[in-house]
Amino acid sequence: MARWFGTDGIRGRIGDPHLAPDFVVRLGFAAGKVLARAHTGLRRPTVVIGKDTRVSGYLLEAALEAGLASSGVDVLLTGPLPTPGIAYLTRAMRLDAGIVVSASHNPYYDNGIKFFSAAGTKLDDALEVQIEEWLEAPVESVTADALGKAKRIDDASGRYIEFCKNTFPADLTLDGWHLVLDCAHGATYQVAPHVFHELGAKTTVIGAEPDGFNINRAVGATHPDALQRAVEAHQADLGIAFDGDGDRVVMIDREGRLYDGDALLFAIVRDRLAAGVAVPGVVGTVMTNLGLERALAAYGVPLERTAVGDRFVAERLRERGWCYGGENSGHILCLDKHTTGDGIVSALQVLAALVRHETTLAEWTAPLQTYPQRLRNVVWPKGEDWQAHGALRDAVARAQSELADRGRILIRPSGTEPLLRIMVEGEEAAVVDAIVAALAETAERIAEQVRR
Repeated sequence: MARWFGTDGIRGRIGDPHLAPDFVVRLGFAAGKVLARAHTGLRRPTVVIGKDTRVSGYLLEAALEAGLASSGVDVLLTGPLPTPGIAYLTRAMRLDAGIVVSASHNPYYDNGIKFFSAAGTKLDDALEVQIEEWLEAPVESVTADALGKAKRIDDASGRYIEFCKNTFPADLTLDGWHLVLDCAHGATYQVAPHVFHELGAKTTVIGAEPDGFNINRAVGATHPDALQRAVEAHQADLGIAFDGDGDRVVMIDREGRLYDGDALLFAIVRDRLAAGVAVPGVVGTVMTNLGLERALAAYGVPLERTAVGDRFVAERLRERGWCYGGENSGHILCLDKHTTGDGIVSALQVLAALVRHETTLAEWTAPLQTYPQRLRNVVWPKGEDWQAHGALRDAVARAQSELADRGRILIRPSGTEPLLRIMVEGEEAAVVDAIVAALAETAERIAEQVRR
């Protein structure tokens, strides 16, 4: 079992031991050793490294480059590029792996490192374990004649822009659409405006002035208020917000309504069904709104749930041989277009549906009636099993009995913080609010007793 790798690579705060320069050099060296062992081509192993716009990206990029080169692996550098852009380049350029330096939607003081396989998918668990085993070995550089070399891909953004545009139907255009794009001061800032403009849209862009410290700060998919204000101010047709590394997307219509990942996934699946495309099933997570499950069922499409994390969604899709899945946070997978979640590509699929059917996002998603959903985080002793406490267990049972089949309760510990996440959803907002408040109060009381 991996020690350092989580569901989306290695992540933490700058200054943490696993994001210190010496650790990251060792990580690059370890990854290079594992890749070299698996490499069968005539040329030396080659890895592409991309990053978002955090100031710490320079440090981690350089440390990875040093570690990889010392193991005899060549390195290609793209500079700021969305995470799905690195997945695309890794596959398109027939490279051995891709690495992204990013902490996605987190603040600037966090960062992370995630890997893609040669196929443009998240790295297998087995390879992550092998890399961690090599982390225990000292960094012993290969000889000078075997050292890896590094060079920059000058046209990385251009390649990815063309890839994104090619996922939009050639017989359609965005002429006449006014879009507001919120790039979260992140990795999409040099890419997204070109994609939508070159497909014909008039674009107004916000969140596209990164300074190394403002990524995701009051902008982007996790802070849609800025986009709502901009859509209203510019009387735009639609607003599109990405997160810091570009793998999430949410939308705002001209009335200011927010459309999360569940709504956008429904829009895409409904369009595929209308075109006669077979959709044998869709994959969501335990957080996917019950309303989406019921809306899909009305179209004869079952929903399967996984643990939270687009990695788990992708794995289940591949197991089933299905194409569409996602999370309500805005991670959406269209495996008929890309190997990983891609905010720009997902937005283009939604826009294609609206253009093709000459409709609005509100009208196209009208069959989806989402349930009120509330999430409360309670500070909770790390490693403590909530189900071992009868008071909380009984409170959950009573609440679920009250909701019956008209709602759900989900309680899960955070994988990264000492928190217990309590989610309740149901048909009536007042009932949901009351239940989540009562459960949170019970959990807080138990947590205080445990700490004593």
